[in-house]
Amino acid sequence: MRAEKKYLVDEIGSHLDKSDYVFLADYNYITVAETAELRTTLAEHDAEFHVIKNSMFRLAAKEREFPSLDDHLTGPTAIVVGGDNPPGVAKALGAFIKEKKKVELKGGLLAKKLLEAQDIGELAKLPPLPVVQSQFLSLLNTPARQTATIVQAVPQGILNVIKSRSDQLAESEAA
Repeated sequence: MRAEKKYLVDEIGSHLDKSDYVFLADYNYITVAETAELRTTLAEHDAEFHVIKNSMFRLAAKEREFPSLDDHLTGPTAIVVGGDNPPGVAKALGAFIKEKKKVELKGGLLAKKLLEAQDIGELAKLPPLPVVQSQFLSLLNTPARQTATIVQAVPQGILNVIKSRSDQLAESEAA
């Protein structure tokens, strides 16, 4: 492999190593200013937008033993990678696509699983990672909270019986 080709494959490979997902997009009608705007939007999620050569992507993906994305590698292709919040990145990318109507999702990978364009759209509908984490922690906390309520109920019941008896005795002494 020529040195220039090897350099390009290594560069794309370094982009692919930044996250456990890659989204492929057709950027054919996007302007330079819109590309800069998209990159700024994606940077808020620690994601990046890179224009790539399909043949170089194939080689870099093959080195990483990714499933074949050949069906999606036609025409001009850009990749979106980076960050640890694929749903947030998909949501930002989807919002940009909806607003500009110039970029088109082709498909991608998430944890080495093939995604179609509609799958990325569904991924965008997921709640943000911090929300999912708090929901999970709440689920873990529920049994402990219920156990504490049950354990607390027994002494509370005994205290209620003693208080009631104490009130009865106080009333009978007052009478």
